[in-house]
Amino acid sequence: MPHSSQPPADVGRYAYDTVDRTFLKQRVEQFRDQVQRRISGALSEDEFKPLRLMNGLYLQLHAYMLRVAIPYGIVSAAQMRTLALIARRYDRDYGHFTTRQNIQFNWIRLEDTPDILNILADAEMHAIQTSGNCIRNVTSDQFAGAARDEVLDPRVHAEILRQWSTLHPEFTFLPRKFKIAISGSAQDRVAARFHDIGLLARKGDNGRAVFEVYVGGGLGRTPIIGVKLRDDLPEEDLIAYLEAVLRVYNAYGRRDNIYKARIKILVQALGLGAFRDQVNAEFMAMDRSRYRLQPQVVAAIRARFATPVFAADAAASSAQLATQTKADPAFAAWVGTNTHPHQQDGYCSVTISCKPSGGIPGDVTSAQMDLLADLAEQYSFGELRITHLQNVVFGHVRKDQLFALWQVLTAHGLGTANVGMITDIIACPGLDYCALANARSIPIAQKLSQRFSNAALPHEIGALRLNISGCINACGHHHAGHIGILGVDKRGEEAFQITLGGNSGEDASIGQIIGSAMSEDETVDAIARIVDTYLVQRKPGERFIETCRRLGAAPFKDAAYATA
Repeated sequence: MPHSSQPPADVGRYAYDTVDRTFLKQRVEQFRDQVQRRISGALSEDEFKPLRLMNGLYLQLHAYMLRVAIPYGIVSAAQMRTLALIARRYDRDYGHFTTRQNIQFNWIRLEDTPDILNILADAEMHAIQTSGNCIRNVTSDQFAGAARDEVLDPRVHAEILRQWSTLHPEFTFLPRKFKIAISGSAQDRVAARFHDIGLLARKGDNGRAVFEVYVGGGLGRTPIIGVKLRDDLPEEDLIAYLEAVLRVYNAYGRRDNIYKARIKILVQALGLGAFRDQVNAEFMAMDRSRYRLQPQVVAAIRARFATPVFAADAAASSAQLATQTKADPAFAAWVGTNTHPHQQDGYCSVTISCKPSGGIPGDVTSAQMDLLADLAEQYSFGELRITHLQNVVFGHVRKDQLFALWQVLTAHGLGTANVGMITDIIACPGLDYCALANARSIPIAQKLSQRFSNAALPHEIGALRLNISGCINACGHHHAGHIGILGVDKRGEEAFQITLGGNSGEDASIGQIIGSAMSEDETVDAIARIVDTYLVQRKPGERFIETCRRLGAAPFKDAAYATA
């Protein structure tokens, strides 16, 4: 599967070779010709549309939007600087990190697109399969290769799936788009149950890693929790089994109705047993030797990822961190919310919040991108991860360097201690950009962020996931939020419905609408009253989602619609 055995260039990132680079350059020149023909009028918009979508280019309300692929969220410092350059030169000085670990530029001119793609190719990046009815960017655990509870490094298998799925001759024109997520841990950090296919690694009976396979999950106008298709898929059968799933979907998925075309509809229509039978029949009929993932192939892919050289003396850094957190409560709060346990003693992973008070979730300026690149080189081996929660992760940071890192981040608006809390809002771009949206997601996200901006309040509230979508397509994953907000059109005016009880983890659930839509300001007030109700009604140590499940929606609905 790998093209060569050349050593990798950057820690954490798959190293391209001559074949990869040549392919990208050829693809750019092919699209340059297509753009020129569109500008000249030789191609109509209807003829051009499928061609631009194959290259990640959307036509939105005010301009073209280019969605750049960041496979499984991994980006090097040099690549982040390339994204900053594009933001400065071709956009309005910022980019938007998405829930598929990609980045979007919202103000692109058509005539500039080939040059942008050429710059991306020079940085070993592209926009292929970020749109269209194909297998989209495979997402992964943001702590991949670092998490203490990891069974295997999912970046390796995500890269294998990327190579398998890119320009796959059978799966380039599926009934609908197809999304895969993979976690290296049995703990679901990728919302596996809300994907077309979700993979969770765990230790099998013989001690070797196997995958739990979930299928048929998704959000949008028909939110469905995925079902477990297989509990013990061995590594060697990963490609063959996923190929079988995709073949069944490609053969039987509906193409007559875009709203019923996703695999979740097919699984529901057939029933899990019948769908599994179809997959197993396809799987057994295949020449599995052709698809078998041999250990040497996995090893060759793994070798294309450089591994950090950890400092031998780092284990002693925990004592210094303990002293610093004791001396500075604000720093201690940030460490408590924004760090994650690492495999290596003396190190941790750091989540950098892209959700400052009053900020736009997931938006990062070119200056901030450059800063993150510099800090990644200084503190995390030059590697960054974009998360599906619209934040950035440094995978490997020494504990005795956390304080210095936090000080710089704080000075540049990136040191907010709110990961997993109410102001760590997920939001789509909404009606400010998207032609499909019914309402703006950004202003209400900013108002809610400001409403809960008191530094102590989010920590008093505790873990609470707030998600906002500008329309039923659910790009902000509002169904999966403990509190979700859905933008709707109410007699020609923007309005918002509130959902309660969603969750994307092991105990996945879909948020339910609690009542009629309200105006933007009414919704902000209603959310505040819902939170106040939780603070009064919760039991010691009880999270919002737990209180919500214990009490049901009634007390929260009463609070939301209470009149002064």
